[in-house]
Amino acid sequence: MALTTLANAVAEAPEADSYVRLFLDERDPMVSLLRHAAAATGAGAMQAHARRLLRHAASAAAGAGAQPLPDPLSHRELEVLRLLDSELTGPEIARRLYVSVNTLRTHTKRIFTKLDVTTRAAAVRRAHDRGLL
Repeated sequence: MALTTLANAVAEAPEADSYVRLFLDERDPMVSLLRHAAAATGAGAMQAHARRLLRHAASAAAGAGAQPLPDPLSHRELEVLRLLDSELTGPEIARRLYVSVNTLRTHTKRIFTKLDVTTRAAAVRRAHDRGLL
């Protein structure tokens, strides 16, 4: 069933190579499905596309830490991000950085925007995924 759905998605994509992120953002479950599709017999175009996507996945995994953000974090934002990855509370982080809590909030909002997240835990997780921490 999953292979059929994948085959339909590949067949219906106007330019399948343009949709690499759509597939790879699904991470391990999709990579596993792509491996099955690449090994499937009689799959033709889907098999070839699955192999291309797997090559993209391998190169993305190899360069995950090197992938720059569209809007890179500043030195100060990286410093704040490192402290967000600690047990410190917001006011404690502000004191450590010698800034007001409002300034810390401003830095945090910018970090969240640049990492495309909405919580402290998600920001830390995304930063680890991108090799920023």
